[in-house]
Amino acid sequence: MSSTLNAKEVWFVTGSQHLYGPKTLQQVDEDSANIVEGFNASGKIPVTIVFKPVVKTPDEILDICIQASSDKNCIGLITWMHTFSPAKMWIAGLKALSKPYMHLHTQFNRDLPWGEIDMDYMNLHQSAHGGREYGFINARMRKNRKVVVGHWQDENVQNDVAKWCRTAIGWAESQGLKVARFGDNMREVAVTEGDKVEAQIKLGWQIAAYGVGDLVAYVEKVTNEEVDALYKEYEASYQVADNCKPGAEFHENVRVQARYEIAMKRFMEEGGFGAFTTNFENLTGLAQLPGLASQRLMAAGYGFGAEGDWKQAALLRIVKAMSVGLKGGSSFMEDYTYHLEPGNEAVLGAHMLEICPSIAAKKPRLEVQPLGIGGKDAPARLIFDSETGDAMNVTIIDMGSRFRIIVNTLDVIEPLAEMPKLPVASAYWKTHPNLADGAASWIYAGGTHHSAFTLALSPDYIETFAELADVEYILIDKDTKVPELKKELRWNDLYYHLAKGL
Repeated sequence: MSSTLNAKEVWFVTGSQHLYGPKTLQQVDEDSANIVEGFNASGKIPVTIVFKPVVKTPDEILDICIQASSDKNCIGLITWMHTFSPAKMWIAGLKALSKPYMHLHTQFNRDLPWGEIDMDYMNLHQSAHGGREYGFINARMRKNRKVVVGHWQDENVQNDVAKWCRTAIGWAESQGLKVARFGDNMREVAVTEGDKVEAQIKLGWQIAAYGVGDLVAYVEKVTNEEVDALYKEYEASYQVADNCKPGAEFHENVRVQARYEIAMKRFMEEGGFGAFTTNFENLTGLAQLPGLASQRLMAAGYGFGAEGDWKQAALLRIVKAMSVGLKGGSSFMEDYTYHLEPGNEAVLGAHMLEICPSIAAKKPRLEVQPLGIGGKDAPARLIFDSETGDAMNVTIIDMGSRFRIIVNTLDVIEPLAEMPKLPVASAYWKTHPNLADGAASWIYAGGTHHSAFTLALSPDYIETFAELADVEYILIDKDTKVPELKKELRWNDLYYHLAKGL
């Protein structure tokens, strides 16, 4: 996935008008080019910022917006009003633009030249009121956009630009994201259901179901030589249990997972899929539930959802796309069980098998352990404890009339004791603002037991993504108060009901 970032572009578009004459407009172009050069040289921006000549007329603005919308490498625009750019000129362009955009409210010079300032300087450096004119037309047109304010060389501003660019990467990944469902949803489970047509309309996701037999056909074509080569990779990457090594009791169980991994990856590469689901209830033709295979595919960048949870599979893929190159991993996760010691309450997050090793604190152990449900052979899996630090759980739910994205911030900490009998990977965390209020808020909001867990991103990434999608966003963090959150949920119900008529 990381190699694709080099080809992604964000276009830097500066607004002005012909009123100021060629000399001023030439300076506007030069200043804009310098900002672009500075952004690209900062080492903070994960994509290439591309300078575009200043736009001065409605036709020029419309043309650049149409070009951006149709360019496959362009994932969004950064717009800046160096001078005053009459905002009616932007109406047609903004109506035609289908890519996300940022309003960078900056000024080329950081400080006023106190002893030298004159009207020539004032006419050139009009961002203060040019940006407000531009802001009005965006508000009037009810456009979702990110506003970043401050001097372009300031580290905080560059960090905000970088975050927005990563969110634009996530939005680009979301458009046309294909999710392969191997089997259907777990029977009688509510939260894994959802409106797939609305998900494609609103988020761009293409959800496709396949019989497990379609995957079995790929598994049967995997050669022993391919399995041998992949097993060598396992031995180089993990602490392989003695009973899983060649000639030992469970070595064939490990080889089965290697076959699954090769087959699933081949299936998804040929079909252009970025995420997938499995279901322990739909395994006809497979000897095991894909455990190690699913873990390793997540580590390679694929999104995953257990029990047919296609919404979480897609969301995890987007989180992984946003976080390429950042410290910290991301994984499918489930709130599994509690530690309820008074004053020290916490959550042990895990799943039957499928936790991504990108979050591992140490080299994972590869073991074969029985699976208590599903009636299949004991599958191989990676076992480890998560890295510690700031993290969050992100989930998306279908409320019937709309999608809702929920974020809960966490402190991932070391487990209080060893868990030698726990046969799965896990993460142990303190929920914000505390377990009682955090869990109550999550439950009031309808949050699922499945989530995309990430140590790499912060809530502002997800908030911006939700705004791009025009999807409801709920944040549960250190400042959350349950009564206020309940009010927010009621207000949101009213807003989204009325917004359909706006």
